[in-house]
Amino acid sequence: MAGNETFMLVEIIYDPSCPWCYIGKRQLDAALAARPGVRVRRRWWPFLINPDLPSAGLDRADFLTRKFGSEARVSRLYRAIAHVGRSVRIDFDFERIDRVPNSLHAHRLVCMAARAGRADAAVEALFESHFVRGLDIGNRLVLAQIGASIGLQPSAVTTYLMSDADTDLVLEENTRAQQLGINGVPAFVFAGMFVVCGAQDPKALTRMLDAARTAGAARIRPRELVR
Repeated sequence: MAGNETFMLVEIIYDPSCPWCYIGKRQLDAALAARPGVRVRRRWWPFLINPDLPSAGLDRADFLTRKFGSEARVSRLYRAIAHVGRSVRIDFDFERIDRVPNSLHAHRLVCMAARAGRADAAVEALFESHFVRGLDIGNRLVLAQIGASIGLQPSAVTTYLMSDADTDLVLEENTRAQQLGINGVPAFVFAGMFVVCGAQDPKALTRMLDAARTAGAARIRPRELVR
C-alpha cells in the first residue's frame, strides 16, 4: 500500500472569521477521506477578509447591517449558510456571536501552532470557538485559551500573542494571496499548481486531488507530512 501513496502539499487560503472557510475545511476533509492513498500536508495560508477592522473588532449586528443593507437580508444570508453547514456537520450558532473579529492574532496563533505540528488542530479550534461557541477570536485572552486547549504551553502562547511575532508574516502572506488574484476565501492550491476557489463540493476537490496526483506535481517527502 505504501508504494501506491502520493505525497502532496495542499494550501488552504482562509480566514478563521469566515463561515465559508469552515465549510470549506469540512469539504476538504471529506475529499481527503475519499482518497486514502493521498497523504497530505496542509499549509494554512493567511488571508484577511476585513483587513481594516480595528483591533477590537466591531459590533456584529451593526457591521453586517451596514454591509448587506438590512437585518432581513442578513438573516436570510446566514440561514442559508447554516443550512449548508448542517450538511457538513457544523452547528453554526450565529446568534451567539457579538463581534466581527479582527483575525490577525488568530492567524498568528496558527503560525505558532504550525511550528508544533498543531496547525490543523488550531484552525478547527478557532472555527468551533467562534462559530459554535460564539467566542471572540480577535481577543488575545480567548486565543491563549484556545492555544492551551490544543496542547500548546499556556505561558508561551500568552507571551507570543502579546508580542508582534509573525505579524509581518501574516500581512505579507495576505498581500501575496491578493497579488496572485485571490480576492475571496476559501481557496485551495493543490500541489502548487491547481487552484480552486470557494467552498466547493467534496467531489470537485477530489477531482483536483486526482488531477494533481496524475500530474505528479509538487511531491513532498513523507517525513514532512503532518498526520
